[in-house]
Amino acid sequence: MKPSQHYLVLIGILLLGSFLRFWHLDFKPVWLDEVITALFSLGRNYYDVPLNEAFSLSVLDQVFTLKPETSCAQIAQTVSSQSVHPPLFFCWMHDWLRWVQAIPLSWVWKLRALPALLGVVAIAALYQLNRIAFFPAAGLTGAMLMAVSPFAVYLSQEARHYTLPMLLVTLALVGLYQVQTDLYQRQIRPGVWLGWIIVNSLGFYVHYFFLLAFAAQVATLLINILTFKSLPTLHPTPYTLHPRRALLAVTLATTAVCLAYLPWLPTFLSHISRPETDWMKPFEPDWMDTIAPLYQLPMGWILMVIALPVENQPLWVAVVMVLLMVLFTGWLLWQLSNRFGQLWSTPETHLATRMLAVFVLCVLLEFLAIVYVLGKDITSVPRYNFLYFPAVCALLGACLAQPGQALKRWHEAGKLFPAFQTLPRLKPTLIWIVLLVGVLSSTLVASNQVFLKPYQPEQVASNVQLDGEPARLMSMTYSDLQEVALGLSFALALHRQQDDRATDSQQAFAFIPRVPLTVPSSTAPLSTPGDRPQTTPSIDQVWQNLAALKQPLKPPFGLWMVAPGLKQNGYPPSLSLLQTSGRPIDCKIDRDRFYRLGIPYQLYRCNP
Repeated sequence: MKPSQHYLVLIGILLLGSFLRFWHLDFKPVWLDEVITALFSLGRNYYDVPLNEAFSLSVLDQVFTLKPETSCAQIAQTVSSQSVHPPLFFCWMHDWLRWVQAIPLSWVWKLRALPALLGVVAIAALYQLNRIAFFPAAGLTGAMLMAVSPFAVYLSQEARHYTLPMLLVTLALVGLYQVQTDLYQRQIRPGVWLGWIIVNSLGFYVHYFFLLAFAAQVATLLINILTFKSLPTLHPTPYTLHPRRALLAVTLATTAVCLAYLPWLPTFLSHISRPETDWMKPFEPDWMDTIAPLYQLPMGWILMVIALPVENQPLWVAVVMVLLMVLFTGWLLWQLSNRFGQLWSTPETHLATRMLAVFVLCVLLEFLAIVYVLGKDITSVPRYNFLYFPAVCALLGACLAQPGQALKRWHEAGKLFPAFQTLPRLKPTLIWIVLLVGVLSSTLVASNQVFLKPYQPEQVASNVQLDGEPARLMSMTYSDLQEVALGLSFALALHRQQDDRATDSQQAFAFIPRVPLTVPSSTAPLSTPGDRPQTTPSIDQVWQNLAALKQPLKPPFGLWMVAPGLKQNGYPPSLSLLQTSGRPIDCKIDRDRFYRLGIPYQLYRCNP
């Protein structure tokens, strides 16, 4: 391929990746984690949310409005006390929102636009990784894989800090390959080593799980240094290595990165023990939970190349979709197996192939250690595969760029039957199949058919809108700030789907605590672990707090009670509310309108 054609193909890949990431960017509802991103990035916090009082849905427009005067130091302080994440992504997101403030688009689009843009930059970074580590054609195929990967498109359309660390992991792998080459060639390029140190230092302040990626990089370096003698000796530039000097260089670089973590280390240690980290499914010592990670991990790998609708589908449809995904992935691996062997056995590509393979293996071992040693099933959350996804894309891209047996047979057939050479556009290549399947899968992701938002706020809002009442009050019980963010996601979805006939005065929302009301309603309780009352949260306390709640709606109206963790028989047959005037209202349960989409919610009908 001529250089001009090569770069035209690269531009086409970047444009395709951009289209898939920015298409329908604000189509999906905002879910719990994105609410957290929005609050902190807009310069706000949980104290801006009206708690323990009924408020109109129009108040949300003010809560989710940018405060441009908020500084990064203030955001860092908020994040350290009201969340369990490092601050850098939120600070950069705040600056981004200030830059795009004048664009006449929704705040949801602006919030998701930065991760989408970073996702496009990650495509270019992966191209550079494969171009340096392998060869230019591998750069194109690797970039193509990331551009159309449904997993990458899903992460890029999330207003979360996943595409940024994914980009940093890709850049770190570029530096890792160059650092490794320096060690083998007994040279030190200060710019390369300094860049690798800076990238790995920034990663910790973007996402704590980047520590796993950094540890895997160090382990990869050490393994390759200690097994240096197993490297092929036919490389055009013969490798030499001084093990002691190499270990010293790696130790100094690792120490520099660790020193960069020190300023935030106390906060990180305090975050580890925070209750917000308890959401991850605990690992139970029964045989089902024991084997679950062993099939959840491969399912995450499948979603990197193909994703078909499974959620909210009839059982037979879900089974067929899963079988199609498994069969396609198995066929793809079978097609690439001999190509991986070519990369491994070729001296020019062995070093990069082994580096990426060892890095992926180290991260997977870290995941399994977290599951079986720490008792946290990290494999149940596919999005955390962003840590090693760039390495997988790079390896698959390099394999695709290798001439497989099918292509060789095609050329041999062309020698015998020249007519075959007149149909180059119909040539059945593996690359085109992977490209088409990726585009189809990514289209399903962007159209909200795959990777549905957790707790499905839009479905909750749709069910609530069908209650047949002229007005409605949705009430969410909470015992921590995570549940407040979840309630805000439901409120935002309800506000978005608000019936044109319903006015602001007919739509209200309220957060009801599971603890006694010992603070003014304008102050947000439970903001930090130290502020938590010693009283054990109780559902009975919710009904007492609800009975004291003054709400502005006049009967008849519908009361929707959202109570995380409550079973259907835990809802009482009637509830009491107060009007603004202080007059009590009785609300009767509607047993036919109970739903559970991860979170239970029940309708009560309030009549005069």
